Amino acid sequence: MAVPKRKTSRSNTRSRRANWKTTAATLTACPQCGANMVPHIACPSCGTYKGRHYATAERSEHQG
Repeated sequence: MAVPKRKTSRSNTRSRRANWKTTAATLTACPQCGANMVPHIACPSCGTYKGRHYATAERSEHQG
C-alpha cells in the first residue's frame, strides 16, 4: 500500500479543500399557491405535487 513520504502542508490541504463548496438549493414557485418550494417534492405550504393534493401541509418547529 502506498504511504505518503511527507506531511501535506496546511496551505496545500486548505487550497484543495477550498473547492468543496455547496450550492444553494434551487427553488421554484408552486403552481397552486405560489410559495417557494424545492422541485420534485410536494409543496410544504399547500401539500400538492403535479396537480394532486397529497397531505395536509404540516410544518414542524424545526422546518422554519
